Amino acid sequence: MRFRTTCVAAAVSLALGPAVFAQQSTDSQADPESVLEAEEIVVIGTIPIRNRSDSVEPILEYDAEYFQRFEPLTAGDALRRVPSVTFLSDVIESDGPRFRGLAPSYAQLLINGERVPGGENDRSFFLDRIPAELIERVEIVRSSSARRTGDSVAGALNIVLRDGYDIDGGYVRAGALRFDDGEIKPSVGAVYGTEAGPGRLLLGANLQGRYNPKIKNSFRYGDGPENNPNFETEEFDNREDQTDTRDGTDYSFNTRYTVDLQNDGRFEIGGFLTYTDREERERSFEYDDPTAISGPVTDGGNLLTDNQQLQEIEQTSYVLDVSYEQLMFGGIASARAGFANYTEDRINNEDEIDFEDGEIGQERELTDISDDEFTVELSQLWEMSPTLDFETGIYWQGKERDTEILAGDQDVEFTGPWDQFTQQPFDLRTSDPDVEPIDAGVNTIEETRLDLYVVFNGEAGRVKWEAGLRYETTDSEITEDTVEVARDTDYDFLLPSASLKFDLDDQNRITASVARTVRRPEFDLINPALLEGEIEDDDFLGNPLLEPETAVGFDLGYERRLAGNGVVGFNVFYRSVEDLIELVNTGIEGSEGPGNTVYQPQNVGDGDVYGVEIDVSTQLDFLGLPETGFFANFSWLDSEVTDFLGDRRFNDQSDFVYNIGFIHTLPNYDAAFGVTYREQGDAFGRTVAEEVFTRYGADLEVFIEKSFLERVTVRLVGQNLLNASKDEDFNKFASQQDQIDRVFDEFEIETEDAGPVIQLIARVAF
Repeated sequence: MRFRTTCVAAAVSLALGPAVFAQQSTDSQADPESVLEAEEIVVIGTIPIRNRSDSVEPILEYDAEYFQRFEPLTAGDALRRVPSVTFLSDVIESDGPRFRGLAPSYAQLLINGERVPGGENDRSFFLDRIPAELIERVEIVRSSSARRTGDSVAGALNIVLRDGYDIDGGYVRAGALRFDDGEIKPSVGAVYGTEAGPGRLLLGANLQGRYNPKIKNSFRYGDGPENNPNFETEEFDNREDQTDTRDGTDYSFNTRYTVDLQNDGRFEIGGFLTYTDREERERSFEYDDPTAISGPVTDGGNLLTDNQQLQEIEQTSYVLDVSYEQLMFGGIASARAGFANYTEDRINNEDEIDFEDGEIGQERELTDISDDEFTVELSQLWEMSPTLDFETGIYWQGKERDTEILAGDQDVEFTGPWDQFTQQPFDLRTSDPDVEPIDAGVNTIEETRLDLYVVFNGEAGRVKWEAGLRYETTDSEITEDTVEVARDTDYDFLLPSASLKFDLDDQNRITASVARTVRRPEFDLINPALLEGEIEDDDFLGNPLLEPETAVGFDLGYERRLAGNGVVGFNVFYRSVEDLIELVNTGIEGSEGPGNTVYQPQNVGDGDVYGVEIDVSTQLDFLGLPETGFFANFSWLDSEVTDFLGDRRFNDQSDFVYNIGFIHTLPNYDAAFGVTYREQGDAFGRTVAEEVFTRYGADLEVFIEKSFLERVTVRLVGQNLLNASKDEDFNKFASQQDQIDRVFDEFEIETEDAGPVIQLIARVAF
């Protein structure tokens, strides 16, 4: 129904188009001279520098040219080069950006300024599904504004896609990626922008082969390093050697039609689509010896288990939107309607031979997620005086998320031979387990939001300021198949915000901002179902009465324009977070009887997040190197929260992240080369019954490029050249009390490696 409504809205807008277009005049909103020729994008002859935004809000802007030389595949890859963004993804993947080291749900992840639904329970959208080729610029929004929804405790990351005024003409991008095991994957894309009637049209398409072959090694012990620092032989339990290969293809398409209207008006209609077809294959062998490799224990060897897992994943996202802006009602009126959809179908099969028992354990899980969001925004801006503007608006969102998870398992006799099983994964199954809904696995979440806001903008001499107030209301209803009565949750928040920009002179600037923000609970935490044995042997009970976390925070920054077009910035930030959500022991006896308990997420207290951010981007003219560009950023990140064991950081927050690199052009040869080096600090996470320490190796990337005939550029890029690894230590406990007493159930050391990736890419303008 919502999809049909959106299509009708789009059709009405297009039908009204000729009448609207008749108002077009030379007094357009965009300067025709600002439209880049296609060859200007393909053959880059300048040093890319971070933009110096004139917005009152503290925003860092990075044009696509800032990233393009190093050929990022996705928007997530591009974010690896901006300040304060860390990842806990697998090696050479960038699927969940963590702004200021916090979980993705603490930041707004936006496409063209709008949220996009994703498949994660924390409401986040994985930006590795947006091809980098579609990006016009990236905006790092450090503090909130009443104009946007308040879901931005850490800040916002906005990916702005290209539109018709970004390019005139077109270009084709084609090449291949070679991975460490010899696999080659294609990378093909095209972008075209042109005049079309009274406006401009942009079309873009992209096909990206995705591949990630990894090797994991795990060593497990019966006690932790606190009690067994030397890992004595008698504490060794088992070793696991695993290969893990992600293999798939991403397809994307975007289009946008833009018309500049009389009196600075504008009409736009467009959308984008991404589709992922992906397989994830894992094969692991578990041994009872730290080093030996031999056949099954039943044949006198040391192989305990042989595990195979195959996940087949299809994901589709699309967004349709239409917007209109025009002088009316004594000011500037704006209207926007949009529809966004995310669907995921996942089939997960797993077989494990237990050689000691002589059985194959077979598991099968089917996941189907559909998430729809329909939004409408109306706003009106009035000029109260030459130095004061007033804006008011209304935002409505209707969301429906349907989830269905079916699972089943069975044990069948293993008759061998083992080597045949090795060569033919999953082909030896006698049957697939029957599946049925898991506990809390079939549910519908409906959420309706209605927000109102007002904003004042003013200036006085060298000072510009903004002050606003946003009132957000949310009505959520959860219907779950094991719970007879649907649960309703309503909450509302008043979110003030203010920002100030003070130009000390033409080179030096001070920015300051303060805002109250909110983080809504994850979907699986508010589902009221009781899950038996979800936390080791203990039970988990969802809590539909959870209140969102709220935060009050400030940013204070200094920025200086350097000689030429360079810029250096310094920023400090602080967030005071209230109503933190943590798992709590309810004291209720669990389904396993005495000794077991029920855990529930509850709002438990407060926490603090703070840090320092430094960035610089400049040409090195002052060193006599005008053809060399230098860029670097460093972020020191910290936080404090108190749980049942005492003080810790917010879970999985790295303590620092930095990037440093340069680009050098050779104008006489129409060539360039560059290097970038990135490293992020250690992270620690603690939940009930488990603690995880995560460490990443450094990442080195290098590119060499050559241009031909003013329309062709060929670029060779090497990524992950240091064979960066991801190392994790797991402290595992049978219960929360054992965790407090430091009685280990298991201690595991895991290392994950992936080799270098080489790209050869050519762009041809037309």
